[in-house]
Amino acid sequence: QVQLVESGGGLVQVGGSLRLSCAASRNIGRIDLWAWYRQAPGKQRDLVASITSDHRTVYADAVTGRFTISRDKGKNTMYLQMNSLKPEDTAVYFCASWGIRNYWGQGTQVTVSS
Repeated sequence: QVQLVESGGGLVQVGGSLRLSCAASRNIGRIDLWAWYRQAPGKQRDLVASITSDHRTVYADAVTGRFTISRDKGKNTMYLQMNSLKPEDTAVYFCASWGIRNYWGQGTQVTVSS
């Protein structure tokens, strides 16, 4: 079964850091684009950051300068380093991939307390 599995979420204080990981199963095939999305309660799911197979990145304005997306092709894993976290970063974070098909992970909760 093809799947994406997120990890690394949790509770952190304002100004703290977290590193999210998204591991893809070996049979996922070629991945052209990875992305992190987040969804806060009662809000739509929004793009946080994306990275292409040649490492071109895009960030939402709200996280630019604080978050860094990266990928390790050999490990079939994507990361999101989140620094200087704010309460408004609280959300469920989802990873997604696009290649032959589009896949989504189940999400990991990030809570930033003030």
